[in-house]
Amino acid sequence: MDIKEVSEKSMEIRKLYHALEEKHHGSKWSVEEDALAFLTDAGLVGRLTMDHEGRWPSSDAEKLPAKIGETVWWLAVLADRMDLDFEACVAEFLNGHLDAMKK
Repeated sequence: MDIKEVSEKSMEIRKLYHALEEKHHGSKWSVEEDALAFLTDAGLVGRLTMDHEGRWPSSDAEKLPAKIGETVWWLAVLADRMDLDFEACVAEFLNGHLDAMKK
């Protein structure tokens, strides 16, 4: 799956979640709430990674691949909600760091 497709599918999923939020809470989450949800999932990636490496006991170790995918999903959502091109954000970071490291 290419990064453009990741972004498109991410927004399809987010739209469905917005509908659930409106149904259950009367409004969709703000960008700030999305960012906090991303941070929660990123923290879980950290814990599950520790478990994977034998440094933290967890009964959820099998969730690591899904949580890594979910954090990428959140990043695509956050970029879109802030009118940023997700693919351009990733390319700018990777290309800039690669160029800097080669110097």
